[in-house]
Amino acid sequence: MSGRAEAHHRHRDVTGGWLRPSVFGAMDGLVSNFALIAGVAAGTANTRIIALGGAAGLAAGALSMAGGEYVSVASQRELAQAEIAVERRELASHPDDEREELAQTFVDRGVAPDLAAEVARQISLHPDQALEVHARNELGVAPGDLPSPVVAAVSSFLSFGVGALLPLLPYLLGAHDLLWSTGVSGVALFAAGAIVSVVTARSWWYSGLRQLLVGALAAAVTFTVGNLVGAAGL
Repeated sequence: MSGRAEAHHRHRDVTGGWLRPSVFGAMDGLVSNFALIAGVAAGTANTRIIALGGAAGLAAGALSMAGGEYVSVASQRELAQAEIAVERRELASHPDDEREELAQTFVDRGVAPDLAAEVARQISLHPDQALEVHARNELGVAPGDLPSPVVAAVSSFLSFGVGALLPLLPYLLGAHDLLWSTGVSGVALFAAGAIVSVVTARSWWYSGLRQLLVGALAAAVTFTVGNLVGAAGL
């Protein structure tokens, strides 16, 4: 497609492998650490213990998120590469069958059989291009555009750390009341949800309120648990 034909619109990058772990990491860090801090604060008034719990939650959560993202994306990538290798072997050992299969996919999409056969023939003249078209049609992936596990892990680690730091920050700055952490977390939760609406079809207020509600529910549950455990003297 020429640059001129594409000049009337632009698409955002949806395959870079950073957006999902970044958004999920920030949301998870904010919600989980605020809930953790609320739970600890319900069981003790010792701000050093509360801050220690929040710091431990930040470190453990960020490392866990990064490790989980790396393994998950690496496994997904390795599976895709294995299936792409199968397709590459099929193209080399059964080129005629693969060409007919490709032509049939065009026919199924409404292209005339003769034209579909000619398009498939021309594509098949270039092995790398043929592999990419077959992989997209059959696997839904492109050989040169697979997500990076390192990008996913780093994005998740950094975004979780930032999200988890926000509810902890008031205690690090000397606060002695959960209300400060609640206020910062509430604003951050709503803002994070509103920011996400930029890359989705939802309105900013809907996304913001939804994220605020999720965080509030998580904090309420852990606060109740912490209060019960603290009252029991465990």
